[in-house]
Amino acid sequence: MNITHAYAAQDAKSKLAPFDYKPRELREHDVQLEVLFCGVCHSDLHQARNEWKNTVFPVVPGHEIVGRVTAVGAHTHKYKVGDLVGVGCMVDSCRSCPSCDEGLEQYCENGFTGTYNGEDRQTGAITYGGYSTDMIVHEDFVLRVPENLDPAGVAPLLCAGITTYSPLRHWGVGPGKKVGIVGLGGLGHMGVKLAHAMGAHVVLFTTSPSKIEDGKRLGADEVVISKDADQMAQHANSFDFILNTVAAQHDLNPFINLLKRDGNMTLVGAPEHDHPSPHVFDLIFKRRSVAGSLIGGIAETQEMLDFCGKHNIVSDIELIDMNQINDAYERMLKSDVKYRFVIDIDSLRQEAAA
Repeated sequence: MNITHAYAAQDAKSKLAPFDYKPRELREHDVQLEVLFCGVCHSDLHQARNEWKNTVFPVVPGHEIVGRVTAVGAHTHKYKVGDLVGVGCMVDSCRSCPSCDEGLEQYCENGFTGTYNGEDRQTGAITYGGYSTDMIVHEDFVLRVPENLDPAGVAPLLCAGITTYSPLRHWGVGPGKKVGIVGLGGLGHMGVKLAHAMGAHVVLFTTSPSKIEDGKRLGADEVVISKDADQMAQHANSFDFILNTVAAQHDLNPFINLLKRDGNMTLVGAPEHDHPSPHVFDLIFKRRSVAGSLIGGIAETQEMLDFCGKHNIVSDIELIDMNQINDAYERMLKSDVKYRFVIDIDSLRQEAAA
């Protein structure tokens, strides 16, 4: 593999455009894959526009990746040529800290290596992501994709799927539990699907009455318009768990008041500005808690993929060509997608060959 074709941003104000680079040599435990599909995550836009002030340019985004193995290193034993695989938000970690030892690489105390805009631990080179025709990744950070699932719909599971699955599992969501999902976007629609498949009674909270029908189609037992105080009051003190997926600053107190004693609300949306601090007494008098959660470890991500394979769960997507990515970013800012863009990377191969 001499040259990889990709799309990159050259600076914070430039549009994504064709970019070729030479990948690293195949190491003894590496897997080389031909990228088939790559999901478009809101963090891709943040990084491409340096909104988190940590982007190293040029940046090739993409961490929701599905592909086929085309080569393996001499000592690779987990995968073989032809396997359908995935790569998520990480391609390495220190592997020696307590979090890594517990299979929680996303909380690596020395910092995990991001699939893109990360730093290769061996060479110091900056990593490039899935808006590419090919990738090389250590086998320990490659995941097996169930063959019964639509691979394009699987791609967003590698970020949106595990981001919602991990806290649902951690907080014991299952039969007999009343679970709220706040927001019906890329994360929220996966939260509804997964909580429903886990057997919980699922209540969707949305500010948009137009999303009621779709919420029920995705698996919500009830839909509550969160701006309606009367509807909210009907659910006071009744939830075991609430997953808040909203990535915009908002008041957490109305949702905290819906938790029963010992109930938890976990935040997975990453707003540009912090939420106002919640009322302490609302937490104290019911021993309620508010937590956060970040993606999931490699073992848990594989568990999530296997769960989705068993329950035939994929993301609802809109498939786009690579050259539509800049328009997709603008539409994503307007929430004009149901519910996740996925790039058909074959369109990039065709463009590069033209």
